[in-house]
Amino acid sequence: MSSTIDSQLLREALGQFPTGVTIVTALDAAQQPIGMTVSSFNSVSLDPALVLWSVGREAHAFESFNEASHTVIHVLNAEQKELCLTFATPGADKFGATDTELNQHGIPMLKDFVARFQCKAYNHYDGGDHVILVSEIEKVEVKPSATLTFHRGDFGQLGE
Repeated sequence: MSSTIDSQLLREALGQFPTGVTIVTALDAAQQPIGMTVSSFNSVSLDPALVLWSVGREAHAFESFNEASHTVIHVLNAEQKELCLTFATPGADKFGATDTELNQHGIPMLKDFVARFQCKAYNHYDGGDHVILVSEIEKVEVKPSATLTFHRGDFGQLGE
């Protein structure tokens, strides 16, 4: 069922809502690292500790993220705009010049972040041209600093 709402107008209207910017990392079926920039991130529940994010069905790594048992979600700081753009570019060398460490599942984790959530898959929901992935947080870390934001098609920052 397609919408009768003008998609450009809808994009403009949704852009009025500022969001934080995250990078989600995981491993694909061949145990190779994958990552993508995501702004559709939100808290769901404190008990159990749940967050959600969504991935477009047309995204390059859709199947890998949809099937991943574990992910790491990184909230980016204001200095990470270029990294955000790298992870948003299909085919880019996302991990080549990025300072990472591996967690117990072998997933690369950015060493620089505002908040980092190590998660396991909890549930998936149909979201039209996206799938909504709900993840249970297994470990959380915080490094307070100015947070990278996205609003009206441009980057900004909040905080410190």
